[in-house]
Amino acid sequence: MNPDRSRIPEFYKLSIEERVRAVHERGLLSAADFRALSTGRHTLDIAAADKMIENVVGVMGLPLGLGMNLVVNGKQYIVPMVVEEPSVVAALSSACKLVGSCGGFTAKASDPILIGQIQVVDVPDMAKARSRLLERKKEILNLANSFHPNMVARGGGARDIELYQHTLPTSGKPMLVVHLLVDTRDAMGANLVNGMCEGVAPLVESITGGRVFLRILSNLADRSVVVATCRIPVEKLAGRGYTGEQARDGIIVAADFAAIDPYRAATHNKGIMNGIDPLAIATGNDWRAIEAGAHAYAARSGRYTSLTEWRADDEGYLCGRIELPIKVGIVGAPLESNPTVALNLRLLGVKSATELAEVMAAVGLAQNFAAIRALATEGIQKGHMTLHARSVVTAAGASKEIFDEVLDRVIQSGVIKVWKAQEIIAEIEAERQNASAGRAPRRAQSEAMGVGYGKVVLLGEHAVVYGRHAIAAPVPLAIKALVEDCDEGIHIMIPRWGVEYQLAKNPAERRSFERSAGVILDKLGLSNRGMRIEVFPEVPRGMGLGGSAAMAVAIVRALDKHFKLGLSDDEVNRLAFESEKVAHGSPSGIDNTVATYNRAIVFRAGDPPLVEPLAIVEPIPAVIGMSGYEGLTAKTVGRVREAWEQDRRLYERIFDQIDALTLRGVQAIADNDLSLLGELMNICHGMLNALQVSTPELEELVTIARENGALGAKLTGGGGGGSIIAICASQRDTEPVVAAMKSAGYQAVAVNLGAQTDGS
Repeated sequence: MNPDRSRIPEFYKLSIEERVRAVHERGLLSAADFRALSTGRHTLDIAAADKMIENVVGVMGLPLGLGMNLVVNGKQYIVPMVVEEPSVVAALSSACKLVGSCGGFTAKASDPILIGQIQVVDVPDMAKARSRLLERKKEILNLANSFHPNMVARGGGARDIELYQHTLPTSGKPMLVVHLLVDTRDAMGANLVNGMCEGVAPLVESITGGRVFLRILSNLADRSVVVATCRIPVEKLAGRGYTGEQARDGIIVAADFAAIDPYRAATHNKGIMNGIDPLAIATGNDWRAIEAGAHAYAARSGRYTSLTEWRADDEGYLCGRIELPIKVGIVGAPLESNPTVALNLRLLGVKSATELAEVMAAVGLAQNFAAIRALATEGIQKGHMTLHARSVVTAAGASKEIFDEVLDRVIQSGVIKVWKAQEIIAEIEAERQNASAGRAPRRAQSEAMGVGYGKVVLLGEHAVVYGRHAIAAPVPLAIKALVEDCDEGIHIMIPRWGVEYQLAKNPAERRSFERSAGVILDKLGLSNRGMRIEVFPEVPRGMGLGGSAAMAVAIVRALDKHFKLGLSDDEVNRLAFESEKVAHGSPSGIDNTVATYNRAIVFRAGDPPLVEPLAIVEPIPAVIGMSGYEGLTAKTVGRVREAWEQDRRLYERIFDQIDALTLRGVQAIADNDLSLLGELMNICHGMLNALQVSTPELEELVTIARENGALGAKLTGGGGGGSIIAICASQRDTEPVVAAMKSAGYQAVAVNLGAQTDGS
């Protein structure tokens, strides 16, 4: 696998659709697998489930995530993981990124040997039985292999026998156990080995003179042992307020604790299996067998201990090592019966069961490193508040309609507990009942919060980047932010999106998601202050509704309130525009202007830009339809710019035509001529489609709107995904449009453009 194709920077920040698309674009998913994941048709259906086990009544789903950045033996992997526990996938990806920068993991697995046990009791002469079994070993192996000639043809089959003598504790009688060692190649081999044991049992009885009782495989597959190692320079461990030496020594002390204390070792090893089990489930392997074997192996000395070792070598590097039995397969009916398993194996790209075992061991070591590094430095809970809070709100029974509001309030309370979430649910439900009864609702916005407003562009997007006019109006969707002091560092949290990170002090080290907020803090001289910035978005991200600008404005205003900076609206707008330039490259400035001033405007870019209030005589009934696919403004703006640079004369004429439509739209709004405005929007959408910034989903939404009574409909914002805006003759006429969009599987909301929008 080409490492460049497998490395997807900031993968966790993309939407689900963008992640699937990114993996497909790098050639890691076939076209068929891409369609299956995009449509949700890769999952196990009820009919197939009914053929797998007994008494089937349904199918239970679990999240399928991708662990990134894993390098094993010089090959890079994207790791499919099926797990419900928050932070597991993120922790793996982070650990693998660090270790990958040091050369990755080295792993070596022994031959894929599975042990079958044949229990022989009532043996008349134990010494003679043992001697005869060894004399006729070849005969036993040949008989076992005769049951599975195809396995032998693939290089596998029964390899050897081992003999063990025990005393039965209840009767005190001797017992002989014959181990049949079978190389199962790329199959897990449970049924195969059980069949071999059954087949040779009569021969074993005749040789020993005893009676064969149990004949079954062992899940202590200690002939299929994998060792994985890594070596990390101490300077790579520095950060989070700790030196590299402090972090290294803390990890070693934590590992020593697990080595000597079985109570700690149980939790330590559970952390290892947090990585291995999700990969085993994703690839259709028996995770219970792997778990049993791993824990038995950890107790092989007679005392339960750690499966990993961490130490410092002579050069001061942190060295990690894991050793455990892993017997897995990549072929066989149990794997092939589940379509998601087959897809995951193709995505992982392993060529043998041995390679899969090596990857699993490396994943276990990486997960262990992530866990004990967190424990040894900042603590296991810190850095995962939003993920934990989402689980708490789910457990408290919050409905989909109020989930985000409950989440916001739980985070604000600082009490991440189920009882607190239930208390907040009751508060919100009471508030809604009061509102329906006409009593004054509680204002969710506190005086300390900064607010930025979402927007729609009615006419003029893309052309506005080239100095033409555009019409934009705020929508009743806002983003709020709150700033609180903390001891050290700048922590930014967006609970609804599961985003939580610490801003790097050095601008050059900031990830793209950090840079937009970072430029604001730098320009305000606040980069060295300790604070926590919490963001509560109502504007959906990537939907063409000005979310990034609204967030920038909200953060600026929250900083202004908290630190009493006395910023004017013009200064807020200027700072938000600087943030937008970092986010989008060459923005027009329209988004941050509407986000700041919360009013409908006619806008033309320039220095200074032309900003004129737009008089909307009566609120315009409208519907926002959201495609569910995040549009990347920087990408679509860049695509249009490339086309413009190739044929400026052609594209300048197109921009002039859009500008003419926009100016006619200004007059139509002044005349309250919604029919004309709708017609102008329809024409403008056709031109935007010609600029190749529309998508099939946006086209479908536009068609739905028009067919259900909208006067006009077009994409709004950068395109490439995102949303459309449709206008109707009356508020009542928006209802069938909203219903039709929702029926087609899209999100939709009716709004009144030009109505008072205060973000409350």
